Amino acid sequence: MGRLAAAYGQAVTAHRQARDRLERARGALGAPGPAAPTAADLVAGLARVGGRLAAPTPGVTALTDVPAAVRIGEATTLDGGFPVVVPLGGGCHLTVDADARDPRVGELLRAVVLRLLATAPAGTVRVAGIDTVAFGAAFLPLRPLVDAGVLAPTATTDAEVAALLDSAERHARAAQHATATDRELLVLVAAAAPPARELARLAALTHAGPSAAVCVLLAGHRAAAGADAPPPLGAATALRLMQRYAHVGDPPGHPFSPDGSGLAAPVVPDGDLPPATVTALAAHLAPAARRDLPPAFADLLPGRRWAGSAAAGLSTVVGRAGRQPVTVAFDDATPHWLVAGRTGAGKTVFLLDALYGLAARYSPAQLQLWLLDFKEGVSFTEFVPTERDPSWLPHARVVGIESDREYGLAVLRELRGELNRRATVLKRYGVTKLADLPADAAVPRIVAVVDEFQVLLAGTDALAREAVDLLEELARKGRSYGVHLVLASQSTTGIESLYGRAEAIFGQFPLRVALPGGGGVLDPLNTAADALPVGAAVLNTAAGAAGADTVIRFPDAYAARDELARLRHELWRDRPADNAPPAVFRGYAAARLADDPTLAGLHPGAGPPVALVGRTVDVAGSTASFTLDATPGRHLAVVATSAAGADVLWAAALGLARQHAPGTARFLLAGLVAAVDPVAHATAAALTAAGHPVERLDAAGLRDRIGALAGSFADEPAAGRPPVGRTYLVVFGADAASAALAATDPTTFRSGHDDLRALLREGPGRGVHVLGWWRGLRRLADDLGGAHHRDDVACLVALNVPGAELGLHLGEHDLAHTPRPDRALLVDRHDRRTALIVPFAGPGSERDEER
Repeated sequence: MGRLAAAYGQAVTAHRQARDRLERARGALGAPGPAAPTAADLVAGLARVGGRLAAPTPGVTALTDVPAAVRIGEATTLDGGFPVVVPLGGGCHLTVDADARDPRVGELLRAVVLRLLATAPAGTVRVAGIDTVAFGAAFLPLRPLVDAGVLAPTATTDAEVAALLDSAERHARAAQHATATDRELLVLVAAAAPPARELARLAALTHAGPSAAVCVLLAGHRAAAGADAPPPLGAATALRLMQRYAHVGDPPGHPFSPDGSGLAAPVVPDGDLPPATVTALAAHLAPAARRDLPPAFADLLPGRRWAGSAAAGLSTVVGRAGRQPVTVAFDDATPHWLVAGRTGAGKTVFLLDALYGLAARYSPAQLQLWLLDFKEGVSFTEFVPTERDPSWLPHARVVGIESDREYGLAVLRELRGELNRRATVLKRYGVTKLADLPADAAVPRIVAVVDEFQVLLAGTDALAREAVDLLEELARKGRSYGVHLVLASQSTTGIESLYGRAEAIFGQFPLRVALPGGGGVLDPLNTAADALPVGAAVLNTAAGAAGADTVIRFPDAYAARDELARLRHELWRDRPADNAPPAVFRGYAAARLADDPTLAGLHPGAGPPVALVGRTVDVAGSTASFTLDATPGRHLAVVATSAAGADVLWAAALGLARQHAPGTARFLLAGLVAAVDPVAHATAAALTAAGHPVERLDAAGLRDRIGALAGSFADEPAAGRPPVGRTYLVVFGADAASAALAATDPTTFRSGHDDLRALLREGPGRGVHVLGWWRGLRRLADDLGGAHHRDDVACLVALNVPGAELGLHLGEHDLAHTPRPDRALLVDRHDRRTALIVPFAGPGSERDEER
C-alpha cells in the first residue's frame, strides 16, 4: 500500500506540473479563455511564433549581451509541426554530433549563420569559419558574405585554425573592456571538430561568458566517456542527428523537459535558404561591415582647413571606436600625451595621423610643431624640404631626424627659453594662462613630439640628468604656457635616469595611448591593451587607470601616402608669406662646407678671421668655428686617429682664405702623412686659386720654417697691435714631425720643440697661427710640452677620442663624451665652450668646393 500511495502521489504531482506548464504555454500563445487548448491549438500557436523566426527582420535585436532565439528546424507531432528555436549569442552555443561530411550539417550551419546575421543590427556580428574536412566547401554557398566582409575566409589548415583561434582569444579579451554598444559578436563556425589542442581552445571560449562576445557553432562534437571524452563545453545546446530526424537537448539555463533529456518530439533540421536570400543579406550588411574596417585617413580631416581656434586648446580626430569618431585634445585636462607600442605596432602611424589632423585644423599662427626622432627613425622626413620635394609642413618649426642626444637636449633648452618668453608675455597682460591672452597678443601653441624619448634619457650622465630636469619643468609649466609634450617609446620602464622621477614627470601626462605591446603606459591592473591587433589602440584619459579606456581603430598613414602628400602640398601652398622652412637636423647627413651659410658670408676685412670646422649640433644648426685673433693660444689642433682630421684642416684653411684679399695671407702647408696627400694637394690648389701664396714643406722644411719664425720673433719684438698680414702654418700629420722637431741645433742648443712652443706662445700676436692635425692626444701633449702648456693651443677638435682620455688631457674629469662616426667634440678653452659638432666632410665629398 505504501508503494501504491507513493506512485499515486507522483502521478498527481506530474499532472499538476503538466497542467501548470500547459497554462503557461496557453498564456504565452495568447489562447482565449479558460478553455484548455487542444494539442492542435498548441502546435498551431508554436507554428505562429516560430514562423516569425524562420525569416527574421534584419536588425531586430543585438546578440552580444542577451541570447536570441534562433530557429534550427521543425519538430513533428501527431497533431502537426512547430519550429524549434534555441538561444544563441549572449554566451549560448550550439553543437552537432555529426560533421560537414553529412550534407545536413552544412545546410544547418549555413541556415543558423544567416539567421544570426539577420537577427542582429548590421555591423554587430562577424563570422569566421573552420572547415578541415571539406577544405572550405561547407561555406561556399555563403560566398557573397565573404565578399561583403562579414564572413572571414575559411580556415582549412592547422596553421590557419591556430591563427584564427589566436584572433578569437584576442577578441574575447578585448570585448571584456568594450562597452555594450561597441561590443561585436564573433561567431566561430566549425564544420568539424578540430584537433585536440584547438578543440580545447574552442571549448574554453564557450566558458568565457556573454562579455567575451563569442558564439561557437561546433559540428562533429560527439559525447563520449573516459579518455576519449571531448573537453566539456559551456552553455551549449546539443543537437544529435539520427537517420531522418534530430534530437535537441535542453537549452542551457532554459530547461523544458522534466528529466533534462531534451525535446520529446523529433526535429527535422533546416536546410539552405534560397541563394537570393544570401545575396540580399550580404548587400544589406556590406556597408556596415566596411564601416567596421579601420577608418580612412580622409575621415580624420575637417571639412574646412585652418578653421579651428586654439585659444582654449587643440583637438583632432584620431580614429573610430565602433562607428563613432574619437577626438583627443591638448587642453587643461589632457595637456600632454604618453604613447607606447612595440616595434611594428603602428606608433609612428598614429603620430602621423594626429599631426596631420592638427595641421589641417589649425593655421601656423595657432600651432607650431617641434619634432624629434631618435634611433634610426626618419618618421618626420616628409615634413621638411628635400631635393625631391621642396615643400614642407608650414607648422613645423624644429625637426630632428635620427637626432643626437645633444640635439634633443638643445631642443629642450630652447623650449624652456620659450616658456620664459611666454611667461613674460603673460605677466605683461596680467593673466596666468595662454587662453586668457587678448587676440592681438595670442601666441601659437606648441606640440613637441619626442619619438623614442628613452634614447635621450639613456644612462645617468650629466646630459640625461639635465634632460630629465627640463622634461619635468616643461611638463609642469607647459599647460599654462601652451607647450604640449608627446613622449613616445616602445617602453617607458627601465630608464635609469628616471628612477625616483618617473611619477613626477609621467603624472603630468593624463592621456595615455597604448598600442599593441604598449600596455606599460597603463596601470599595472589595466589589461585593456593586452589583446590589441595592429591598427588599434587604447586611449586612456585617467593616467592609465582602469575604467577610462576607449579602444579605437586608426587609419594606416603609410597606406595613404598620396593623400598625405596632397594635403601637405595644399597646406604649403596656402602658407603665410613669412613662413620659413623649419630648422632641420639630419643626424645621418654629412656637413658640407659648400652648403654652409657662414662660408657664403665671409669676405676680407670683416674682423678677426675665423676657422670654420663644422656644424654645431644645436637647434639653429649654427656653424662651428674658432676666432683666430691676437690672443695667445689662438691656434687649432685637430686630434683624430683617422684621416677625417685632415678634412677639418682643409675646411678651416679654405674658410680663412676667403677672409683675406688675394696676396695678403701666406699659407705654409706641410703634408707629412702619405694617406692624406690628396687632401693636402686639394688644399694647396684651392688656396692658390684664391690668389694666396702657398709654400709646400716636408718634415725638414717644417723644422726650418718653425725655427725661422720663432727667431724672427726674438729679433723683432711685437708692437702691440694686430698684424697687417697673416701667416697660417697648416700641418697634415704634425706628429710625424716629432723626430725632426726633437733634434737640437748644435749652435743654439734649441730643439724644434722649443721653437714650436715659442711660436705657439707668441705667434698670434705676430699674425701667425698654427693649424695642425695630430693622430693622438699623447703626441699632441708631448709636442706642447705637457699639461702645463695645453692652453698654448686653446682651440681643439677631437674626433674618435674617448671621453676619459680627452678629459684627462683637458683636466676635466667629468667630461662625458662618446666618440662616434661623423661627430667631433669642439673645445675652446678660452671661451670655456664645449660642443658636439658634425665636422665638415673632405674635398672628395664636396659637390662644389668653390661655389
